[in-house]
Amino acid sequence: MITNTLTTLRVTRQHLLHLIENLTIEQLNKVPAGFNNNIIWNVAHVISAQQGVCYTRANVPFVVDDKYYTPYRPDTKPNGFIDSAEVEIIKSLLISSIDQLGADYNNHLFDNYTPWATRYGVQINNIEEAINFVPFHDGMHIGYVMALRRLV
Repeated sequence: MITNTLTTLRVTRQHLLHLIENLTIEQLNKVPAGFNNNIIWNVAHVISAQQGVCYTRANVPFVVDDKYYTPYRPDTKPNGFIDSAEVEIIKSLLISSIDQLGADYNNHLFDNYTPWATRYGVQINNIEEAINFVPFHDGMHIGYVMALRRLV
């Protein structure tokens, strides 16, 4: 079951990469009127959220550099211009973080997962439920990226 979810995550994140592949660095960083964030923030946020939902909630250190975690946590917004080198790293983390999650799951790294409830009222009791929640969250932010693309 988790293998299917990880495959779904890879495919949807590849779609996200496709959505942003022809955008300029300025378009990725633009915060349109009426919005609190930009396209590249949303892309990095799905990585940060996956790290928080899966690793931090299991009391396991997250596996990305903190500069791709803390600035993109919930209730944050863009804090400066993200240059093309950082954008490329964020893009690579979209897929590599899923591959690492699968490996860490197979190595039973998340056996001490702490139950919690999301802001959407979803109760998450273990790592399997956490991994199954990630595509829902990613999908919301892919929708935001699609909306933002029309405005940049």
